[in-house]
Amino acid sequence: MNRSLNALGIIFFLIVLVVASGAVYTVNETQQAVITQFGEPMGGAVTTAGLYFKIPFIQRANYFEKRLLEWDGDQNQIPTGDKRYIWVDTAARWRISDPLKFMQSVGNEASAQSRLDDIIDAATRDTISGSNLIEAVRSSNDMLERVKDPGQSAEEWEQLSDATEKVYQGRDALSKKILQQTAQVTHRYGIELVDVLIKRVNYVQDVRNKVYERMVSERKRAAEKFRSEGLGKKAEIEGQMKKELEQIRSEAYRQAQEIQGTADAEAIRIYADAYNNDPEFYSFTKTLETYQKAIGADSTLIITTDSDFYRYMKSIGGSSKADF
Repeated sequence: MNRSLNALGIIFFLIVLVVASGAVYTVNETQQAVITQFGEPMGGAVTTAGLYFKIPFIQRANYFEKRLLEWDGDQNQIPTGDKRYIWVDTAARWRISDPLKFMQSVGNEASAQSRLDDIIDAATRDTISGSNLIEAVRSSNDMLERVKDPGQSAEEWEQLSDATEKVYQGRDALSKKILQQTAQVTHRYGIELVDVLIKRVNYVQDVRNKVYERMVSERKRAAEKFRSEGLGKKAEIEGQMKKELEQIRSEAYRQAQEIQGTADAEAIRIYADAYNNDPEFYSFTKTLETYQKAIGADSTLIITTDSDFYRYMKSIGGSSKADF
């Protein structure tokens, strides 16, 4: 009898435990839940983390991710507005913004990913096919701006602009355009599309060769522009250097002439002082210097005895004839 009572007690305890566990459910920080009763939703979604109660066996807690989810599409071959075929690979991030609407429309994440394939691929195809190839490749006209010269004439700038293909929207703008188009559709499914990214653009073979040729041409044009600017800067620096060098030489020559003039003036003053102190001796030394300069080792000098040049020679040997 006691054994039977103990067995019944254990069974009753297990039943209570199972019923109690079925009446309690938890929602953590990364989850949100919708309670259904026989498949029909009961009330709104539970988005706050905590401990909650439901009717056991009758009601069920359906959990959905609260964090950002990733969508990565397949490459699609799309013709651009200028009739060039490219492969476009896109990606996106999304979240379940309305769990109740999400559960009623798509049911689970796998179905949502499949629905996003159709929505985002369609919007990407519409956007790319309505834009030129350059819009999907670049986001700005940075290269054109880098070669722009502030001193360039309007005509030169217009010629350079015409020779370079310009971007009017850009890759980032196309991504935003795709996001705007898809966001208008995804909210019907309780999905919030956070962003869309064109992560890769690849060319088919015939387009790739033409693109490479255009890229090489644009790089060469930019290189020529940089090289021309460098040569102009070089000529400007060399001209300034020559100008400064001429100024230095001119100033040095002026200072040298001033020093030489001062030295000559000082020499003349010294000579004048010496002449004034002993004019006869000065005249004698100058005459000897004249003899030394005028008469060489093999020179013959014929002069009269009345010449001033002979004046100091008269006292040498008493001779009136000088034959050197």
